[in-house]
Amino acid sequence: MKIKALRVFDALYLACIWVAGGAIFLMSVIIPWGVFARYVLGTGSQWPEPIAILLMVVFTFVGAAASYRAGAHIAVTMLTDRLPPYLRRPGIWLVDALMGVVCLFMLVWGGKLCLETMNQGLAELPWLPVGWTYLPVPLGGLLTLFFVLEKMWLGSQQDRAVVRFDHEVDASTQGS
Repeated sequence: MKIKALRVFDALYLACIWVAGGAIFLMSVIIPWGVFARYVLGTGSQWPEPIAILLMVVFTFVGAAASYRAGAHIAVTMLTDRLPPYLRRPGIWLVDALMGVVCLFMLVWGGKLCLETMNQGLAELPWLPVGWTYLPVPLGGLLTLFFVLEKMWLGSQQDRAVVRFDHEVDASTQGS
């Protein structure tokens, strides 16, 4: 069961990486188009800026979930790494519990924000309800919560091959 769970979390992690990477890629295409349209063609488009902002929000919240699983988020280990060894485990548990609380806050209140603004429209993108633009907040909270629960249940996964695909991996950690 542990191996199946890890495979599911690995797939979720890879999905987060691809979504966050796709958002950055699209943003890096849309912003130059907006500049080109405004200064070269002389016809400023209204849509590039709000779409780029939405993609940055997607990148931020979905990328933060992946970053948490990879152990790359500086705020997660900064304090616990400096604790004495006998306090490190309870400190890590406390950080995980507090991260879970933050994730639940994002999930609940972000979800309410989405629902309450679903009938509002953006001036630049009248076809897009405002509630959809806030969706990365509760989604990022849910994804991070999954990774927090994984860490509490299965331990840190920051040394797994799927997370460290671009580094040399110790043969003893590849199979787990």
